[in-house]
Amino acid sequence: MQHRAGLSAFAAFIKEITLKRLIRISLAAFVVLAAPAFAQTLTGTLAKIRDTGTITIGHREASIPFSYLDDKQQAVGYAMDICARVVDAVKAELKNPNIKVALQPVTSANRIPLLQNGSIDIECGSTTNSVDRQKQVAFGPTYFVINVTAAVKKSSPIKTLADLNGRTISTTAGTTAVPLLKKYEKTGNVDVKEIYGKDHSESFLLLVDDRVSAFVMDDVLLAGQIANARNPGDFVIITESLRTEPYSVMLRREDPQFKALVDRTLGGLMKSGEIEKLYARWFTSSIPPRNVNLNFPITPALREAFKNPNDKGVQ
Repeated sequence: MQHRAGLSAFAAFIKEITLKRLIRISLAAFVVLAAPAFAQTLTGTLAKIRDTGTITIGHREASIPFSYLDDKQQAVGYAMDICARVVDAVKAELKNPNIKVALQPVTSANRIPLLQNGSIDIECGSTTNSVDRQKQVAFGPTYFVINVTAAVKKSSPIKTLADLNGRTISTTAGTTAVPLLKKYEKTGNVDVKEIYGKDHSESFLLLVDDRVSAFVMDDVLLAGQIANARNPGDFVIITESLRTEPYSVMLRREDPQFKALVDRTLGGLMKSGEIEKLYARWFTSSIPPRNVNLNFPITPALREAFKNPNDKGVQ
């Protein structure tokens, strides 16, 4: 009887060991099989970056101080610093510190098509988040708030937007200033002739050379062009505004994984206060290439956007 009991206990022991071993083998097999399955769940931009090993940033060449070329022809600016944080987040998400960063210059006219066709993965510049544009692209949380207005020569009699009536003005092709001007012409009894520059520098040069009476654009971009002009004191910005608009990074639509990463990254910058340090670097400090200071402090509207991150577009 004792012998039989011993055999039964031994058999139970062997059975328990076998069962535990089978469980361990099954778990190991699950992990091996599940690992590539989890990796394959990446979609959209993150999957594209994982597969190519490269993230392509669309940047501007003359959107001072958001995204522009310095005296070394390097793309720098407030938006570029913010997008550098997004790149860091992508590398961490994909567990690949060797992700390459490619830079692709874009203009106001081609930035949306280049994003849609995959030529760039994120646009880092001075792009207005509007409800109309949200039909084509997506945006991260607002990182700047501007007013669309006009820069004129200080010697000019133009003091208000209504004074533009009968004048020739410049603006940059592909910007929201263009439809705003058209709307203002219809509702404000103002008739103007527009000349379109391919970028903000070209549009401003038209004003410098007296080929136009005003350059209509976002106030901070006007300030950037004036600050870097040969004679900044020759120009003034009209206080009246056509519209207040939010800026942010531009992303592809229907790409929830990448948008969540961007929202989390920018939201973290805002909640931690780090974004205010980035702001101070570009808007209240000397910046390249001429070491000028825009002296453009944070507005109440922007401080509210930092306090409550959102991607709400302007109507």
